[in-house]
Amino acid sequence: MNFLFLAPEVSVIVLALAVLLLDLVVRNKTALATIALVGLVAPLGFTIAIWNQQGTFQEALAVDPFSVFFKVFFLGIAALGLLSAIEYSDRFPRYRGEFFALILSAVAGMMLLSSATELMTTYISIELMSISFYALAGFLKDQKSTEASMKYLLLGALSSAILLYGMALFYGLTGETTYAALARELGSPVSQDRAVLLLALSLVIAGFGFKVSAVPFQMWTPDVYEGAPTPITALLSVGSKAAAFAAILRFFWIALPDTFPIDWSVLWVALSILTMTFGNIAALVQSNIKRMLAYSSVAQAGYVLLGLAVQTEFGRSAVLFYLLAYAVTNLGAFAAVIAISNRIDSDEITAYNGMAKRAPFLAAALTLCLISLTGLPPAAGFFAKFYLFSAAVQVGLAWVVVIAVINSAVSAYYYLRIVRAMYLLPADQETAVSAAPPTVAAVALASIGVIVMFLLANPLIALSDLASRTLAP
Repeated sequence: MNFLFLAPEVSVIVLALAVLLLDLVVRNKTALATIALVGLVAPLGFTIAIWNQQGTFQEALAVDPFSVFFKVFFLGIAALGLLSAIEYSDRFPRYRGEFFALILSAVAGMMLLSSATELMTTYISIELMSISFYALAGFLKDQKSTEASMKYLLLGALSSAILLYGMALFYGLTGETTYAALARELGSPVSQDRAVLLLALSLVIAGFGFKVSAVPFQMWTPDVYEGAPTPITALLSVGSKAAAFAAILRFFWIALPDTFPIDWSVLWVALSILTMTFGNIAALVQSNIKRMLAYSSVAQAGYVLLGLAVQTEFGRSAVLFYLLAYAVTNLGAFAAVIAISNRIDSDEITAYNGMAKRAPFLAAALTLCLISLTGLPPAAGFFAKFYLFSAAVQVGLAWVVVIAVINSAVSAYYYLRIVRAMYLLPADQETAVSAAPPTVAAVALASIGVIVMFLLANPLIALSDLASRTLAP
């Protein structure tokens, strides 16, 4: 038993506990974020140490290029999330320790979820991540934040029950919980009760669909994204989604064998079309930038769902690269929104009028991220969509790609509407808008990442391809 395989997750949990304990003795509470940021070096070091190793821990957690890819991914977004949260945490100065500790707890859940190769481990990892976010969503303690937390908790509990029931059906059919054993049993004619399999599969897809904000399971997204603290909205839109997609990829590619009697790719195609179309249409009419980005994240999930329908190694690699590009882009957009909204005390899009004069750097960074989300060069989103759509065309899903391209054109309207407001419309006031150095650093790092991923797309695609090969049947 190699305990080094658990070291990245354990070190993140230890770091969270250390932040809580230091909160009792440290007078300068802002220093807790610095401690959390510096402390991330330890789990990153452990992750690098297992980079070339491959195996399982108690047949429940896998260490392979796929899980290591996501561990580094989650540690990166944790660092950007903590940076952008330092200034924002001034809104609840008494609870900074709990705030940063819960962020780390959620990250530990994400890391475990990317490694989970067993049903119960998958469920526990989801709950560790989700319960942390339930609490974080309500940290502002105002009406919207409390409402966001309650809605997320109640609907999240329902989705967890649905997912667990689907898992229980798979266990009832096979008597196994590990993915490898499930694949072996589900590949035999004895277990192929088609009606029960379809029910189990539908319940699992519904449970995961809630986590990735797929239509029709997205009803929680706009209210939670609007009411939660903006740094948490950013982490929810990126980390929670990416972790759920990692779990989906591992479950569907390892637990469901080639002889599985149901073509699950058709379900992902249907969800993809519904999700991207609904998300983009709903985003068109939003006046609040956080709600707009919430529906935008629904639409972005629709594009990733298209990648899930591509049952090839190319498709899996495209999903990983898309998640990487989307994470950097969306975190950059939210970090800029945090920096601006903290100063103007408004999330209304009209409040961004003339922002190019009041905050030139933040406006430019937000513009770059919005261009990337649209899928235009010179930004990471261009190659992310190109790579994903190419994978779909190769397997005969060109008609779905046409729908996706039309949706991307629609999204340009509401993304560029913000750019128009910042650069072409007059500001209500001329006061300069500045941000705290940590928030500016988060915006700058994300913006650099958006450009670097465009310029160095090939090496990163190769890295995604290497990670995705782990899931080859």
